Amino acid sequence: MTRARFAPSPTGMLHIGALRTALYNFLFVRHTGGKLILRIEDTDRTRFVEGAEKDFIQMCRWAGIEFDEGPDIGGDVGPYRQSERTEIYRKHAEMLIERETAYYAFDTSEELDAMRERQQKAGIVPKYDRSSMRNQFTLGDEETRRLLDGGVEHTIRLFVPLTGETRTHDLVRSESLFANRLIDDQILLKSDGFPTYHLANIVDDHLMGITHVIRGEEWLPSLPKHIIMYQAFGWEPPEFAHLPLILNKERKKFSKRDGDVSVEDFVVKGYLPEALVNFIALLGWNPTADREIYSFHEMIESFRLEKVNKAGAIFDNDKLDWMNGMYLRQLSVERLVEDLQPLLEKAGFENVDPGHASAVVELVKERINFVHEVPKFAEYMFGPVKSFDEEYHTKQWKEGTSDQMWELNSRLEGIDEGNWNSKEIEGVIRGYAQELEISAGKLIHPLRLSLTGKRVGAGMFETMEVLGKEKTIGRIQDYLEKH
Repeated sequence: MTRARFAPSPTGMLHIGALRTALYNFLFVRHTGGKLILRIEDTDRTRFVEGAEKDFIQMCRWAGIEFDEGPDIGGDVGPYRQSERTEIYRKHAEMLIERETAYYAFDTSEELDAMRERQQKAGIVPKYDRSSMRNQFTLGDEETRRLLDGGVEHTIRLFVPLTGETRTHDLVRSESLFANRLIDDQILLKSDGFPTYHLANIVDDHLMGITHVIRGEEWLPSLPKHIIMYQAFGWEPPEFAHLPLILNKERKKFSKRDGDVSVEDFVVKGYLPEALVNFIALLGWNPTADREIYSFHEMIESFRLEKVNKAGAIFDNDKLDWMNGMYLRQLSVERLVEDLQPLLEKAGFENVDPGHASAVVELVKERINFVHEVPKFAEYMFGPVKSFDEEYHTKQWKEGTSDQMWELNSRLEGIDEGNWNSKEIEGVIRGYAQELEISAGKLIHPLRLSLTGKRVGAGMFETMEVLGKEKTIGRIQDYLEKH
């Protein structure tokens, strides 16, 4: 059985890039009939953010991503928080000491800084020099034991061979070879007894039976080091897949400078989970070139790691907005009205009749991407027009326009209340325009201005039907009297 994991660090709220990682893991395990584990990598206590873990779980659930094991639901290979597994890591670090694939180091931070400074001055890429620093190789076994017994602060480092090459295989990027002499002797266990990311990551993936590690491209440089660590333990490594970066329109890494980055930001702005999930799924993967809208089921059926792109994916907000509109229009009017009611109250429109709200939603939903756009886009449908586009009035109001509008209003008033519908309204307006031998637009544009105050909007005949006869006649009359 395939087993994958989503392993975020609680150093902030869930990032949109992290949600994509969780999604790809989820799609993969559901496609292959496997299981998805949530593991919280919280060993860096200095950057720990209270509430981040809860946010991870809530935002993933909002997006439809469910875990099979994790800190909130348990499982057979817990604990699922790394801060609760420190003894496990210590024992495994000691195991590497016994296997002679790791060693004790006693260097102070000042000594390490001096080493790096020397290397930089010599034009050497900084890397731990185990032949000159204070470790069990240069100190000898007796001195090393004396320092350990004396409680001297120390770290445990990975022993990387100085010769040979390490071969890595990635399901997205194929195979690569790395010279071992360029790979650093990574610290595995810090002086405070906490593991580094690298040790905890490898130990947990092995003990939790992870078969596929699907993570961001930023971890690709660590892959040869991780392969060496698996070899040091004598373990078979899992399969790896490194996902492409998410980029802004300037093809630079997507960051806070580009606006919203946390999933919660997108939730607050009114994005639908189906739309956001569909959008981020296509940031680096698309099973076909001629489609962009996929249901969750279709994504699961089609997902293949081999089809994930190597190149970075552009985060296009305009496309996301469009996609949100596509999904919004698939929702029932009842659902949209339910979401709309509190927004109307917030905008100052209280006690709006649900039937009227439904009619307005039907009228404008083809022109909006978010429910929260309705009060602003169609505020004239819920209350009096607050302002008119006077520049547009000057452009549309020609000699004789007022007389035509008075006559048109009279003809509209003649429509029976029971026949007040868009078809009947259109017939009256087009019939009068034909009599005047002018285009219907010469009447429709002034009508729109007097009824909505705007230049553009939903279909005019449908708008008048939803407004109702009384409001339509009254607004036209008020506008003509004031202009």
